[in-house]
Amino acid sequence: MISIFEETEALLKGHFILRSGLRSEFFFQCAQVCQYLDKVERLAKLLISKLPSQEVDLVIAPAMGGLVIGQEVARQLGSRFIFLEKVEDKLALRRNFKIKTNDRVLLVEDVVTKGGRVKEAIEIIKLYPCKSLAAVSLVDRSVEQVHFGVPFTSLLKMNFPTYSADQLPESLQNIPATKPGS
Repeated sequence: MISIFEETEALLKGHFILRSGLRSEFFFQCAQVCQYLDKVERLAKLLISKLPSQEVDLVIAPAMGGLVIGQEVARQLGSRFIFLEKVEDKLALRRNFKIKTNDRVLLVEDVVTKGGRVKEAIEIIKLYPCKSLAAVSLVDRSVEQVHFGVPFTSLLKMNFPTYSADQLPESLQNIPATKPGS
């Protein structure tokens, strides 16, 4: 499975500034995988196999990372698909999308580091009286276990160390930091 990320150059090595502000020697640019729909199809199938229940009415993805994988998961499950988008750097439900009362909802994200976007998305979803809610991601790179208050699973668990800017290891200190986008 990690080979898919390596083949598509989605797993980058260098000095990266993560959305959380932390630094890392590794970065998952899942958008690279999403160029290859056969690989997206395979990853979605593997992710679905890890779900406790495949009874899902609605798949929701936070902007931007989860859009392609979320749509493919929804397609394979025969579910509706909607997405949240950023408005002034906060997620919002727009475009007249609806979360119905009896919807069994699955939140699909690409990469979780600290879980900020997933938590933000869950808070939005909980504003609607849906029937059930779970979250999944392709990659969980959190160092500490994340708690979302809903069942969470990932396809791949990778524990790459992260650092604050003032506590970089010597190996990263002389490499210019880049922010590849999440």
